[in-house]
Amino acid sequence: MNLYSEILRIQETGEPCALCTIVKTAGSTPGKEMMKMLVRKDGSFAGTVGGGCLEAEVLEAALASMGDERARTLEFSLNERDYPDSGLLCGGKVEVFVEPIVEPQLYVFGGGHISRAIARVASMVGFRVTVGDDRDPFTTEAAHPDAHERVCAEFAAQAKAIAPADGAYLVVVTRGHQGDAEVLRALHDSGCHPRYLGMIGSRSKKAQVFAELERNGVAPDFLERVRTPMGLPIGARTHEEIAVSVVAEMIAVRRSAED
Repeated sequence: MNLYSEILRIQETGEPCALCTIVKTAGSTPGKEMMKMLVRKDGSFAGTVGGGCLEAEVLEAALASMGDERARTLEFSLNERDYPDSGLLCGGKVEVFVEPIVEPQLYVFGGGHISRAIARVASMVGFRVTVGDDRDPFTTEAAHPDAHERVCAEFAAQAKAIAPADGAYLVVVTRGHQGDAEVLRALHDSGCHPRYLGMIGSRSKKAQVFAELERNGVAPDFLERVRTPMGLPIGARTHEEIAVSVVAEMIAVRRSAED
């Protein structure tokens, strides 16, 4: 299998992967420099970095790198002392570079003017954008030319459909309080664990919507993860300025600038 062709195929699906490359060896080793292993999100892989316990550790590191989007350099001493159950006797050393290949997924609930601006700015900085609304005219290519996908369905159904996509970026900008609450409740009930979850609105809206959700069984710890008002505090007023503040906040989360 051509690993680079497989990377392109995976990227077309929007799924992450990680490329693991032996960058340095010393002594006798089963894997040689520039041997590669491509790890998919489900843990399956193609290629090899030498097999055995070393490969198992590289696989684990690759999955972790997809989650935090950070590269890793792993060093291994292939001897029986460090791996007593492996039977390794070669005694060499291997260095493996793990490179995550991730296109972050942004799902925007609501297809209005702010959504259009967010989709435009987010796509420019590398997010794969899906815009969803419950009205056909707001999910056309003409309405959202910068979105990779557009979905027309009830908001609760959309939320339940994307709930398994842990680590996604979610922005809630429906046309009213009721729609926003519907999305948040469905995400909560579906066990969704997004990397970023923002809802447009003022502090008074936050208090009103959150109180309603708590009355309907939404856990406080889930609501604590909702960023609202969302976006960096830059004094944004126009749709485009709001989009810049929201996408900037998502970038800060993605690049761990808030740590």
